Amino acid sequence: MSENFNYISFGNWDRVEGNIDRITISRGRMFEYTPADTEKRLESLDQKSVAFLETLPTFLCSEISTDRDGSSMLIKYGRISDITSDRREVSAIFELQIDFGEVRFDDIELAGSVFGADRFQLYRTHWAVREGDAQDVLGRLVELKPDLAHFIPEPGTHADDSSEVEPPLRDKKILGVADSVESFLKLLYNSPAGASTETFFRGHSDARYELTPSLLRKWDNGDWQFMPSEDRLCKELLIAHHDEFQVDQYCFDRLVRMQHYGLPTRLLDISGNPLIALFFACSWKPDQPAIDGEVIVFQVSSNRVKYYDSDTVSCISNLSNLTYAQKNEIDLRMEIDTFNGTDVAGKLLHHIKSEKGFFEKRIIPDDLGSIVCVKAKRTNTRIRSQSGAFLLFGQEAALPDAGQDGIEISRVTIQNKAHIIAQLNRININGTTVYPSIDQTAVHLRDQYKSPPTIRRSSATAADETAM
Repeated sequence: MSENFNYISFGNWDRVEGNIDRITISRGRMFEYTPADTEKRLESLDQKSVAFLETLPTFLCSEISTDRDGSSMLIKYGRISDITSDRREVSAIFELQIDFGEVRFDDIELAGSVFGADRFQLYRTHWAVREGDAQDVLGRLVELKPDLAHFIPEPGTHADDSSEVEPPLRDKKILGVADSVESFLKLLYNSPAGASTETFFRGHSDARYELTPSLLRKWDNGDWQFMPSEDRLCKELLIAHHDEFQVDQYCFDRLVRMQHYGLPTRLLDISGNPLIALFFACSWKPDQPAIDGEVIVFQVSSNRVKYYDSDTVSCISNLSNLTYAQKNEIDLRMEIDTFNGTDVAGKLLHHIKSEKGFFEKRIIPDDLGSIVCVKAKRTNTRIRSQSGAFLLFGQEAALPDAGQDGIEISRVTIQNKAHIIAQLNRININGTTVYPSIDQTAVHLRDQYKSPPTIRRSSATAADETAM
């Protein structure tokens, strides 16, 4: 049996009940609650990704429902085939093998333990690729539905080769390896710039890090770390330090300030200065100097570059004011007029109009699901010194390794970090100039002027040298 399985969930029970032939789900809900590496290897939905998904055993479920007697959900088991996708939707044929019908649980925790899922996943329409043995899941379901035990196949009896199929390799465009400032700049100069684009950079001290805003990061099993609490995070910080945000005119301005102070947000820091990104790529922990770093190069189409007062930026930023349940109501597949007639669009419009009273009831669903590059007000010294800008991630947005329409991505692998840091320091790229706060300046000066330890020679060594 495969060590992965598809878990497909729908909030509308009619999508699971009865005879199911073809299922359709929003492209933005694909691979939620999926381990990050697996998600990155599958997100393109190319031929190899589709072939892998079609080998996996599949659980088709409803979202969980609760009442006074406990919880229940509809559960079917089978296989999928004929996966097709476009920019908005993913569709597949579902072939039923076992219909468990409505399965009741004493509580939500028991339901979660069957699939190894948290409570947020059970209330979410999505398609996940979960780690684990589907045979174990079937065994736990049979304990709740013992009359279906004879339908459960014996381990190893599936006539498929799913255990031999692996997800495709990740699609990263590597420009080369740099071990000095000179070799780094040469790689950049030799890389052609696209027409009508602006170039930005980001440095990772570990090349294994993902291009994911802190809010959208996941645990190893694919569960969210912070996303379900986005609105609470923002409001609690505003309550605790309201005076800090008095000068911020737009929601985006507040997110930038929150990001500056370390709160998880839907922003990803980027820089217009490649040497700043190189500095970050060369940072390392004392016990990890040999780990390769990485500079990511973004060529962004001019029409994807927005300013802090953009209407699109206001729409995406104000998603942070919606609860997780409200964000779950957003359907990016809707036409503009239909979407703007929904309750959740009305709530989002309320927040947008609090900063732009003239804003009309014309929120564009495609904009809400996009990733845009935003040039922020340079309201703090760090943004000024780092030539800072941001990638703002919309609803259900993810950035593939190779980029997407309007954002082309390439990478430079960074080695020999200590040498590069020394070179950057000679041209005044160091902790003081990158982090121009008094505490960071003090740390940089402390390290720069620390005297090396004195090497004490033994008396016998000194006598030998004298005799020579």
